[in-house]
Amino acid sequence: MSLNVGLIGLPNVGKSTIFNALSTGKAESANYPFCTIEPNQGIVEIPDKRLDEITQICPTQKIIPAIIKLVDIAGLVKGASEGNGLGNQFLGHIKNVDAIVHVVRCFQDNDIVHVENSIDPLRDIEIIETELMLKDLETINNSIEKTKKKSRINPKESKDKIESLEKAKKILEAGDPLRSSLETKDIKKLYDLFLLTIKPVIFVANIDEPLLIDDNNDTIALKNYAKANNCQHIKLCGKIEEEILELPNEEKQEFLQSMEITEPSLNILARKAYEILNLQTFFTVGKDENRAWTIKKGSTAPQAAGVIHTDFERGFIKAEVYTLEDLKTYKKESEIRSAGKIRQEGKEYIVQDGDIMYFKFNV
Repeated sequence: MSLNVGLIGLPNVGKSTIFNALSTGKAESANYPFCTIEPNQGIVEIPDKRLDEITQICPTQKIIPAIIKLVDIAGLVKGASEGNGLGNQFLGHIKNVDAIVHVVRCFQDNDIVHVENSIDPLRDIEIIETELMLKDLETINNSIEKTKKKSRINPKESKDKIESLEKAKKILEAGDPLRSSLETKDIKKLYDLFLLTIKPVIFVANIDEPLLIDDNNDTIALKNYAKANNCQHIKLCGKIEEEILELPNEEKQEFLQSMEITEPSLNILARKAYEILNLQTFFTVGKDENRAWTIKKGSTAPQAAGVIHTDFERGFIKAEVYTLEDLKTYKKESEIRSAGKIRQEGKEYIVQDGDIMYFKFNV
């Protein structure tokens, strides 16, 4: 399952710094706009202590965590929807991601230029959101025109789609992103348009070190904006995250304690990105590898099996399922089985987050 999260924001807000600290890819980070043009891509591991707990009980040769793909998209500027700053190219890159991490500058640094010459998170958010809405409005107007031309061929389908398009247009013209109030049934009808403001968003306040513990007016304003728009939010210090990344493992915990934080903020961001994509994890356990697998919430057992291999889904017979708590209690699969705690689940079973599974199939 390949799902992408896009990093967006104005130039020089710290996107590439966060990308480098969070993922396997490396992006150029420089003190001038548009040092990134083609999007950088990397793999982000999703921290999950359950996988560590499983491995403590069941040692293995290889440990494979769940992952998502992160895309570092170059900074957008005012007028991007009209092509300013290579805007059309950058907005096109956003179309291809499933969710957005919107990085907002809340740090002061006279050595790093701000394209708007001052720190103002809500103004910066408005610039980006406005450009995304203008691009969506352009897409919707074009689609209305095309759909009306096709209405003679399939009038019922065209009528339904035009109704959804008109609802979306009204929301955007009122100055609101589509994710705020467009109904799910309408979102489904417009899925093929890859609209930008439908995508779920996490707002990230990139802050100065003192704000890790306290808030100021900027971080409070961003937090309130995110809550008012039903979006996730997090604050982090890109510089600190880079320092943590470079430390030996044995020194990381001591450093975190000195900063009065329990874990790197990027761990929290990775998990939030996983959540807004509506994803969950199941595990497989064995001598060769212990692995976390990614599936959409609500997936059935055959669909989960298909993530491992399409043959598993095609020839699915049943799944044997137990929980981490069962493993902690009984320590071995044989003991879990003897205690009658391994469930036999069929094709209708909805996989639960954290299930440990073994699939039986016949092709």
